[in-house]
This record gives sequence, structure tokens and C-alpha cells, in this order.
Amino acid sequence: MSTRRPWTLSKGAVNGVLVLATAYTLLPLGWLVTAAAKSTADLLGGRSLTAANFDLGQNLSDLASAGDGIYFRWYLNSLLYAGIGSVLCALVCVGAGYAFHVFSFPGKETLFGLVLLGVLVPTTALALPMYLLASELGIVNTFWAVFLPSLVNPFGVYLARVFCAGYIPGEVLEAARTDGAGELRTFWSIGLRMVMPGFVTVLLFQFTAIWNNFFLPLVMLSDNRLFPVSLGLFTWNAQTRAFPEYYPLVVTGALLAVVPLVLAFVLLQRHWKAGLTAGAVK
Repeated sequence: MSTRRPWTLSKGAVNGVLVLATAYTLLPLGWLVTAAAKSTADLLGGRSLTAANFDLGQNLSDLASAGDGIYFRWYLNSLLYAGIGSVLCALVCVGAGYAFHVFSFPGKETLFGLVLLGVLVPTTALALPMYLLASELGIVNTFWAVFLPSLVNPFGVYLARVFCAGYIPGEVLEAARTDGAGELRTFWSIGLRMVMPGFVTVLLFQFTAIWNNFFLPLVMLSDNRLFPVSLGLFTWNAQTRAFPEYYPLVVTGALLAVVPLVLAFVLLQRHWKAGLTAGAVK
């Protein structure tokens, strides 16, 4: 009596679906690469995907000279907001996740529940309260109005606690305490290194979130010299109907804005695949 094999999709069908999904994902990036090298006439004429009339150098030159180089001021602002903010936020999140995992204190789970509640609140709903708070502190339309809120990420705390539970054995911490290490030294020298894949994961998530952040800078900032690149490109895009020459600047600027995200994921992805816990406990 023969048994029927369970129904499965063929390998070719699965690969075909994956190819279509990949093409669907990469098509906007491909359009951005070709459109960034086109003139205003080509973009408005629907010739952005054609292989002719590439002039990326001219577009980059126009981008650098527009508004006395204001675009690269926005770019530097975004690097400061996202670069420093994501590193500090990852440290805060990993430290909080480590504390929730390692220490026992009254109301710990209740406090962690409040952190999880913060994950459910959309960031757009917090923009107005944060603006009012920044107004009370007198930091509206300053670097700090955008930078300080980026140091807090409830989802990062939750993720860090999950990583600490999986990557940090209690035996290693006990051995460190037995050798006379204090709690801060134990966290910095042992806990943080063991949970480095989690640190990098939180850092990348927060870097992406800050880099793409738009609504909070829109609410907080009025000085265009403090704009991140996302808000700066939005202001240019809003002027394209009156000034069509801004179209190539917006598209070329958007292409350059993708580069740090791609580099961050490519350079840091190896940290996701390896942890320092392996072999720590026999």
C-alpha cells in the first residue's frame, strides 16, 4: 500500500515567486539609480528608465551648488542625528534590557509592561506632547529637540531583554561577581560583549528610524539649517510645481540618502550571525 506524498510547491514555482518578490523590491531602487542621472526634461517626459542621456555628474554638481550647498548640511545633520543617536539609544536599550533580565526588584514586570505599552503608541501621537515639553524646556528649533527623543526606544528595550535572555548565561555573571567585578564592570566587560548582536540589531533599527524620521523634525524645526535630509528633500519636493528644476535635485538627493542605510546594513550584518556566548560555559 503506497503512501501519498504531501502536496508541495515545486522548486521552480518557489524560485519564481522569490524572483518576482526580489524584482518588486529592487525596482524602486533601480528607478532611483537611473532617474538620478536624468535631466528635468527626461523626468517630466517619463524617460527616467531609459538607458540614454545619463548625466549624474551634472546633477551632483547642481545638488552641491543649490542653496549654497544646503543639501550636504542636511546630510551632515542626519548623520549626527542618526549616527550618535542610534549608538546612544542602543546603549540605553541594552542597559535597560540587561537590568530587566539580570536584576530583581519590586514592580519589575509592571514597569516592563509599561515599556511594552510604549511600543503600542504611534510616534505621530507623541509628536505634539514632545513639542509642548520641548517648548517648556526652551529647546524648540534646536538640535536637541530632534536628538533627545531619539535616545528612547521601547521596542529596543524589549528586544534587548530578549537578546540578554538568550545570550547571557547566569553562570558567567556569577563567575564575574565571584572574581570581584562590580555590576557596572560586569555589564560593560561581559554582558555588553555577549549581547553585541542584539546591540547591533537595536542600533540598525534605530539608525533607520532616525534617518527616515520626518514628522518630529517637521514639528520641532523651522530653521532649514537644522533640517535632516528627509525634511529637506520634502521642502524641495513641495516646490517642484513652481520650480521644475528641483526634480533632479530631489531624485539625486534621495539616491544619496539611501547610501548610509545600505552601508550600515552591509557592514554590520555579520554581527547578527555570531555571538560571543558560544563556548563560554561548559
